[in-house]
Amino acid sequence: MGRVTEPNQVLPVPPADLPATLGALRAAGHHYRTVKQELRDNLLARLRAGGDRFPGIVGYDDTVLPEVERALLAGHDMVLLGERGQGKTRLIRSLVALLDEWTPVIAGSVLNEHPMHPLTPASRALAAEAGDDLPVNWLHRSMRYGEKLATPDTSVGDLIGDVDPIRIAQGRTLGDPETIHFGLVPRTNRGIFAVNELPDLAERIQVALLNVLEERDIQVRGYQLRLPLDLLLVASANPEDYTNRGRIITPLKDRFGAEIHTHYPLGLELELALIRQEADLVADVPEHVLEVLARFARAVRDSPSVDQRSGVSARFAIAAAETVAAAALRRSGLLAADATTDGVREETPVARVGDAVSVTSTLRGKVEFESGEDGREVEILAHLLRTATADTFRARLAGLDLSGFTALVDDGRVVETGELVASADLLRQVGTVPGLAKALDRLGLGDAPTPEQAAAGVEFVLEGLHLTRRLGKDVTESGRTVYGGRG
Repeated sequence: MGRVTEPNQVLPVPPADLPATLGALRAAGHHYRTVKQELRDNLLARLRAGGDRFPGIVGYDDTVLPEVERALLAGHDMVLLGERGQGKTRLIRSLVALLDEWTPVIAGSVLNEHPMHPLTPASRALAAEAGDDLPVNWLHRSMRYGEKLATPDTSVGDLIGDVDPIRIAQGRTLGDPETIHFGLVPRTNRGIFAVNELPDLAERIQVALLNVLEERDIQVRGYQLRLPLDLLLVASANPEDYTNRGRIITPLKDRFGAEIHTHYPLGLELELALIRQEADLVADVPEHVLEVLARFARAVRDSPSVDQRSGVSARFAIAAAETVAAAALRRSGLLAADATTDGVREETPVARVGDAVSVTSTLRGKVEFESGEDGREVEILAHLLRTATADTFRARLAGLDLSGFTALVDDGRVVETGELVASADLLRQVGTVPGLAKALDRLGLGDAPTPEQAAAGVEFVLEGLHLTRRLGKDVTESGRTVYGGRG
């Protein structure tokens, strides 16, 4: 892939008052800056203003971002090392916001050449002939970013360029730069170019990047083009690939000015913040359910049964939250027909902790397990989910008197819940329970929760009491959960 644009994206239109010729550009006081000078100046301006330098990047404020800022201020190309799902690509793409919103280019230039700094012989000749009348176009920063996912079939022509046989057939000689069809890297001149998963790039192709990083020129089919490319090159890689298998050639590693290690969220609050920011939830997911999922993701990441070299992507917790929300939406849809028939209010979709059970099967493909755990994947995930639920229960409701819930079943009564049990039915079974209001408040459901929110809180309390061995639990053949008896 090349420049990243959204489908049907409408590109920004430059303001009408921007200079349209080189003479007008000079008269406006414009000065040529390299991309790295531009990034440095704009980053310094944000540092002095005290604003958010990298919007949308969660959990890196005190670790990764200072290293990125030092690399940018030093003018270094950089490689980001980290396991999958640590936001490396998101971080790289956020660098575009540090470019000037609009930058001048020679009209028609394939390489985005600056009017005051033409590169190709054709542009230099045009600039000499036109003088101050050289036409100028303006390029938005969103078009100054190029990206390539490194794959084994990537060629030098994709990245750097190749001889265009059509232009040869038109009578041009092989030594003529006009015969070159430029690849992604030179076409991102005066911008930021990213190579994702660099170790997957064949070693002979990596050699093609050596001159780009150091000498800033390119070679195509044995012809050396003295084109001082102006760009910031950023790559991402998995540390396992980078350090152990040696798939990034040593000269290329040496040419990166900064090697920055990324990581998963260091604390539970950061994990939760990431889920809240990234998850596209189709239903209300209460905070205590999100906390269970965040703890679950961290437990999976730390489990000895999981391949630590692969890691567990932050997308795991995000997808889990979206799956749980979808389960709540499905419940509301299936219960809608009954609500219409019985003349009761329709169920509003609110996720419950029991909805998280489906995550263990639907998301197991996102986790790489150790070889000795074959066939136990769902069992391992189910155990970790129960552990995360119990930990959340203790953290949220520690010290609270929940004897009112255990008293419900002292006389042999049971409480039935499950995927398709309506909130009204669940609350009817529970009735008035001493301590319920305090429990719901501790769970962040407020003073006046809806019936669906209250049902979510009640189910969480019952499950927590079961997991702490204070309440029995059974699952019926129809898949419903029955709480009753002592654990």
